[in-house]
Order: sequence, then structure tokens, then C-alpha cells
Amino acid sequence: MDVIVLGGGLMGTASAYFLARRGARVTLIERNRIGTGATVASFGNIRRTGRHLSQLPLAHRALRLWGDAEKMLGRDVEFRATGHIRLIFDEDSLADMRAYAKAARPWGLDLEELGPREIRTRFSGLGPEAIAASFSPHDGSGNPRLIAPAFAEAARKLGAAIVEDARIENIERTDSGFLVATSKGMFAAECLLNTAGAWGARIAAQFGEAVPLDARGPQMGVTEPLPHRILPVVGIWTRNKDHGAYLRQVERGNIVFGGAVERVSVDLDPGHAVADPMRLPAQLGAVARLLPTIAQVAVIRTWSGCEGYVRDMLPVMGRSATTPGLFHAFGFSGHGFQLGPGVGDAMAELITAGYCETPLDDFRVDRFGRAA
Repeated sequence: MDVIVLGGGLMGTASAYFLARRGARVTLIERNRIGTGATVASFGNIRRTGRHLSQLPLAHRALRLWGDAEKMLGRDVEFRATGHIRLIFDEDSLADMRAYAKAARPWGLDLEELGPREIRTRFSGLGPEAIAASFSPHDGSGNPRLIAPAFAEAARKLGAAIVEDARIENIERTDSGFLVATSKGMFAAECLLNTAGAWGARIAAQFGEAVPLDARGPQMGVTEPLPHRILPVVGIWTRNKDHGAYLRQVERGNIVFGGAVERVSVDLDPGHAVADPMRLPAQLGAVARLLPTIAQVAVIRTWSGCEGYVRDMLPVMGRSATTPGLFHAFGFSGHGFQLGPGVGDAMAELITAGYCETPLDDFRVDRFGRAA
């Protein structure tokens, strides 16, 4: 079959790759350049800890593919299973972690609880005031700048057409499928996969499917390079959004950080998100709770990106409820990076085989209408 994929971020490029691998004739259309939207703005966190339980089967599927990424794509996308630690500073958060760990265990996620002495011994320098932590040894991180181009190039080698800098002018449902008019010409296919990120709700609305989605931009930063000492990705269990910082150290020594500040609203036209330097001191204060030495380190760059946040913080994935041949995979609400390969594989299975072995029902596009 022929499939048009709209959007060249991680979800779109992974979908194009797995569709092509299954024998579909694929055209991927991207309004800018491959991987320049929410994907490249990502922190690069590959974590299952703290996810909504219904996302865990998809997260497990994705983690297996991350482990095969270098062999599969023919290049190193810097996936490192260094583990994911979440520090805890108060009893309420400890109770939250224990409740989540108990609930997640039947879903295949086992979290190790660490006490203060274990934190100091195994992860010296992290959270000196922490009373406990959770640790997931098989999670880690990847490079957001490498993964979407790697999937796109691998898809191209399998015969997929990758069309960049193509503005969508019109989408029409025809008797044989879909006709997409762009600034670079007309494209036709039996199926249409909407992986347009923050713009995904606009496409869904053209087919009578309303999704409550807001476009927002996170604030990210990176420090000067330091001696490499921090292996795991570091986060926090907290009910206070002002404390919700996270960080990781890349192999080149720089510390990438984010969180702890409100995500700013982004206008989808043109969709450019800019970091606010006035928010940086408060953000660094929250990060220093996890890693006190960051207070003496120079920040060399900050950035943001346009992400789509759905009202219930769950993605929209699966078949359209109104239009045969239309499929959606968007609205990952700032936590889609880890899921990306699994999303692409699952959507390719659904489109080509007509079913998906990973449960997707909680992500149906019509769930908002059903809830009303």
C-alpha cells in the first residue's frame, strides 16, 4: 500500500522506516527539516519510570528497539542504558514512589528503592539531602539530534521518499485515499498518517476530530563540559512542579538540564519557541538540589521547542474514528522521546497488518467525545 506520513520528527521518521521495512511505499512530508521540531528540543530521556501505566507496554516495546538502534539504523544514535535515578526529598514523595512502583510491577517495570547510604555510595555528588530514590537500571538516554535523521536516512535506503521544506496547502479525502497538496507538489496515497506533533490537532480537526491540545515550549539548557562522572539520567519524585528538574551528563562532559519552570505558550504560526533567560536562575536553583556542583558551572546554551500537550497528557494514537485510511500519532505531551521507535513500529503494524499487538485503546482520538 501507499502511505503518506505528515511530520518529520521522531514519530514520523520512525513510522516511515518501519512502514518501508514492512513493504509499504512511503512518502514522508516535513514542513521544515527532518528532526527540527520537538524532537531536537528534547532532553533525550529514555525512561519508563513515572509513565502512565497504560503507556508501559508501548514503552517496553520502544526500549527493545532503542537497544537495537545502532545495528538497525547503521549508526550510533548514542543510546546508552546508563539507568534512570529519581531522587526523593520528602515522605509524601516517598509514598508516591512506592505506590507507583507497586502499581507498575504487574506491567513489567521493576524499580529498585535506594536509601541515603546507597545513593551516596553508588552516585556520589547527587542529591546530598535526598532521603531515598528509585532506580531503573535499563533506562537511559539518546541523542535527539541524531535519531530522527538516522531513521529518515534508513527509511530512504528502503525506498521511502523524504520531502522536506514542503508546506501543506490542502488535504483531500478521495475515493482511492488521500490527496495532499504541498508547496512542492501533489502527493497521493491510500493511507495518511498524522505525526505532525503540535500541529497534529489541526489535521485531525479537518476530519471532524477535536483534540484539546496546547502548543507549549519547555526550557532546556546545557553547561560547559566537565569531567564525566554522572552516568544515569537524574530526575526527582515531587508534587511541586517548581522542583521538577532533571539532568544528564553526556559523554563529552556537558550537563543537559531542564524542568522546574512553566512551559511557555507557543504560537503555531510560525511555531518558534524561545527560552526565557529570566527563568534560568530559578531553574538552576532546582537543578542544584539534584546536583549542587552545577552552581559553579557555566551555562553555554539554552533552547526550547514547540511541543503538543493534550489535556489528559496522553498521546493520540491509532485509527481515525471518522475517516477510513487516516491514522494519528501525535500529542506526546513532552514525554514522547523514549516512545518514538515503539510508536513507529506500532503504527506500521497497525497500518499494514490491520492490528497492533501493543494495546493502544487508551490513546484513541475519540476518547474526548466519549468522556463528554
